[in-house]
Amino acid sequence: MCGIAGEIRFDGELADAAAVARMTQALAPRGPDGAGVVARGQIAFGHRRLKIIDLSEKAAQPMVDPALGLTIVFNGCIYNYKELRTELEAKGYAFFSDGDTEVVLKAYHAWGEACVERFHGMFAFAIAERETGEVMLARDRFGIKPLYYSQTDGMLRFASTLPALLKAGGVDQTIDVEALHCYMSFHAVVPPPRTMLKGVRKLAPATTRKISANGAIRDRQYWTPLYERRAEDAGLSREDWRDRVHDALRLAVRRRMVADVSVGVLLSGGVDSSMIVGLLAEEGQTDLMTFSIGFEEAKGEKGDEFVYSDLIAETFATKHNKIFVPSSDLMDALPATIAAMSEPMVSYDNIGFFLLSREVAKHIKVVQSGQGADEVFGGYHWYPPLEKTNDVVTDYAKVFFDRSHEKLSTHLQDQWLADTDVARNVVTEHLLRDGAAGPVDRALRLDSHVMLVDDPVKRVDNMTMAWGLEARVPFLDHELVELAATIPPEFKLAEGGKGVLKDAARLVVPSEVIDRKKGYFPVPQLKYLDGPYLDMVRDALSSQAARERGLFRQTYLDQLFENPSEHITPLRGSELWQVALLELWLQSNGI
Repeated sequence: MCGIAGEIRFDGELADAAAVARMTQALAPRGPDGAGVVARGQIAFGHRRLKIIDLSEKAAQPMVDPALGLTIVFNGCIYNYKELRTELEAKGYAFFSDGDTEVVLKAYHAWGEACVERFHGMFAFAIAERETGEVMLARDRFGIKPLYYSQTDGMLRFASTLPALLKAGGVDQTIDVEALHCYMSFHAVVPPPRTMLKGVRKLAPATTRKISANGAIRDRQYWTPLYERRAEDAGLSREDWRDRVHDALRLAVRRRMVADVSVGVLLSGGVDSSMIVGLLAEEGQTDLMTFSIGFEEAKGEKGDEFVYSDLIAETFATKHNKIFVPSSDLMDALPATIAAMSEPMVSYDNIGFFLLSREVAKHIKVVQSGQGADEVFGGYHWYPPLEKTNDVVTDYAKVFFDRSHEKLSTHLQDQWLADTDVARNVVTEHLLRDGAAGPVDRALRLDSHVMLVDDPVKRVDNMTMAWGLEARVPFLDHELVELAATIPPEFKLAEGGKGVLKDAARLVVPSEVIDRKKGYFPVPQLKYLDGPYLDMVRDALSSQAARERGLFRQTYLDQLFENPSEHITPLRGSELWQVALLELWLQSNGI
C-alpha cells in the first residue's frame, strides 16, 4: 500500500520532476517507509512506500527494469502474486525482488493490458515503456485504490489523492456544477470521472488507460459481472448457496492474509467483520489482533457496539483493543479528518475510521475490514421494496436521494444549479443498462459498482492511509462478487437482508451477533449538531470564503441553523453536516 504520482508530457517539454516531488511529498502519510522520484524525458514518476511485502530495498519504487525497458509505480497488493510469479518464471522471466510490484511489471510485459485480468487484489498503477513512450494507468475492479488525474493540452498528471494533485499547481479549481448536483442529491456520491473540481478527474474502476507519446488516450473496461441467473445453477437450494458463499468468503479472507507483516481485523461487532474473525479462526489463525471503537452518547443514541465486539473477541480469543473516543477528542480530530479526504465525504464513519486507524497503526500495518457486504449481499433497507417495483429508478431515488432536483433549486444559489437532473440521469443510466435480471439485481449492481466505490471504499482508503495503515476488504474479492451476483435475490433479501450471508455466518459465529438489529458506525454528535459542533459549522458557513463562494441560499442555511435535527435526509444524515462538510473541505484545500 503506497502513494503514487506522476507527470506525462505531450508537448515535447521535459517532465517537471519538482512538481512530481511535491505531489509525492503530499502523499507521505500513505507511505512513511520510503520515497523516490524517477524522471526521464517526458515522463516522471513519484512514489511513497508502506512496506508490507518484501521489506527490503530491492522492492523500492519507482521500480525500473532496464532489461525490459519498463518503469512502474504501484499502489496496492496483488494477493496471488506468488502464483503469478511461478507462471512468469516458467516463461523465462528472472526476478531481482521478492514482492508483488515486480510481478505486476513483468506481467505487463508478458500479457500487456490483459495482465490486470489475472490479478486478485487491489491496485492502482502506472507503467511507462521506454521504447514507445507509452504509459498505462490501471485501477482495480472496485476502485479500492484511488487514481486521480489532471489533464491539459500539454500534459497529464496523476496521483493517489486529489490534494496531492493540487500541490503540483496549475489545476482548475472551479467547482464542477454537475458534481455538486450529485453530491447534494446522490448522498455525496460523485461517480467517475467527475470530482468536485473541474480540473481533477478520476479513472473509473476496472479500467485501463493507454496513453501514447502524443497524448492520444484509449480506455478499456476489463470487468463487467452479470447480475443474472445461470442455467447451471437452477435448482440450487438455499443451503447450497450458503455453502458456496461460505467457501468463497473463506478463500477471500485467506488470500488477504498474504503479507510479510501481521494482519489484524477492524471488528465492529456486526455480522461482516465478525465473520472475517471467525473464518480466520477456522484457518488456524492465532493471536489475531482485533480493534473496535466507540463514542459518547448523544440525545440518547448509543455511540458504541462493544457488547458485540467483546463477544466475538472472547469467542475467538483475539487480542482485542477497545478504543473509546470522548467528545473533546472527536472535535479536535475533525480538521485532520477532513484534510485526509480526497473528496468531501459526509458519512459519520469517516471520523470513526480516522481515529480507529490512528490507534491501530500503532500496533500493525495491515487490517481486514468488512466493507462491501451490504452492497454485495443485499443488506440495506431499500432493497426489499424494490422486489415488485414497476419503476426502479423512481423508487430507488425515493429512498436513497437526499433531495430532489426541484428541492435542490431552493437550496443552491442559481449560478450553481445544473441544467438537468444530473444525479437521476446517472442513476437511470446505470440501473437500466443490460446485464441485470430484475430491479433488485439492478440496485445491487448500482450500489456495488458506483455508490460503494465513491463512499464506503473511498472512506476506508482515505482514513486508514492517513496513518499508513493498509485495509483489505475480502467482501470485494471479485470471484466472491461474481458468485453473489448470480444468487437469486430472494435468498439475499431473506431474514431482513443478507439472508444467504447470515446462513453462512451461522456456520461460523454466535447467533447473538447475527440476529441483532443492524448497526452502523455511530457518531451521534455529528448527526445531532449542537454546542461546539453547531458553532463550528456555523462559523464555516458564515465565513468570508463561504459568503464569497455563495453556494447555498441564505434562507436554506437559516432553516438549518434554527433546528438542525429537523433536517435529516432519508438515509438518516444531517443536511447541515452535509453542506458544512463541503465548505470545510473546500477551505481545508485552499479552494
